[in-house]
Amino acid sequence: MMEQTDNEHAQHCHTDSSERKSHHSDKLKSNLISRLNRVEGQVRGLKGMIEKDTYCDDVLNQIAAVQSALNSVGKLLLEHHMNSCVIERIQEGDHEVIKELMITMNKLIK
Repeated sequence: MMEQTDNEHAQHCHTDSSERKSHHSDKLKSNLISRLNRVEGQVRGLKGMIEKDTYCDDVLNQIAAVQSALNSVGKLLLEHHMNSCVIERIQEGDHEVIKELMITMNKLIK
């Protein structure tokens, strides 16, 4: 689990009515971007495999690898969200965040 200082926790979520934003630490943001860059490369590789008429089973295995990598990004972001934004909003008395989180989790585990 990610450990946070009080200062890091305090600057994560802004939920005013006009705009919702997260503020990730530079380390987390760099990690997420790096993972997404790898996923992007894998997807380009998949396109190349299709263009080269690569054996279907090999393409399917690569698709599974891409899905796994993207799921890892989602898990990391979900953990961060729960440990910052969700806790913060519950502490502020905003229990709608639980409904929002359940809808999002249902989408993630489809």
